[in-house]
Amino acid sequence: MMTIRMIAAAALFGFAMAATAQDTMTLQPKTLRTTVSRDVDLRYWLYLPGGYADDTAKKWPLMLFLHGAGERGDDLEKVKKHGPPKLIAAGAHLPFIVVAPQCPADAWWEGTPQVIALAALLDDIQASHRVDPDRVYCTGISMGGYGTWRLACEFPGRFAAVVPICGGGRPFLARAMKDVPAWVFHGAKDPVVPLSESEKMVEALKRAGGTVEFTVYPEALHDSWTETYDNPAVFDWLLKHRRAR
Repeated sequence: MMTIRMIAAAALFGFAMAATAQDTMTLQPKTLRTTVSRDVDLRYWLYLPGGYADDTAKKWPLMLFLHGAGERGDDLEKVKKHGPPKLIAAGAHLPFIVVAPQCPADAWWEGTPQVIALAALLDDIQASHRVDPDRVYCTGISMGGYGTWRLACEFPGRFAAVVPICGGGRPFLARAMKDVPAWVFHGAKDPVVPLSESEKMVEALKRAGGTVEFTVYPEALHDSWTETYDNPAVFDWLLKHRRAR
């Protein structure tokens, strides 16, 4: 019995010593400073407006268009299915430089890797073309609507205005883009992306003091983009806005 007690006492003493040593340890604040690079590979359509080549001093507004999930992959022709690329392919003349990238098949526009890739794409286009940095706009449909919200929240100082269509986002991030005007569109009967997805972002932006217009098509299903892009007032609205300083 004595032996058992001694062993137990020794074990308790060892635990006490370990606890005392543990108690003397402190948290040490550290900072990691490094550069992390990654390859970016995005195929995209580029449209230069009429007159771009005539005036080599003029700077032009730029519109980034983000397609929906159905147009992902490696067939760039699919990007012409909807939105500004469809209008341009049909002969429309838009007063913007238009950039329409294609999302890889296994990715989403709002995912961090694609957000980084889109920012790099904009950097490259702005460095290589005569872009007015105060008139850069973003618009997108469905998955591209989500991407539009995410880009505006991540890089609010980059955009003059955005038009997210039948998308959604993270309401807790909306405050970051309170100085970026938004015109939001959604179909009331959308069976793919519920109307509530846009409603939550609109309400969050309003609470943050942002400037937002919200158009709901009472009878529209998921396709709330055709009517939107067929309306010249949408493009005129974009062009009225310049980046907040």
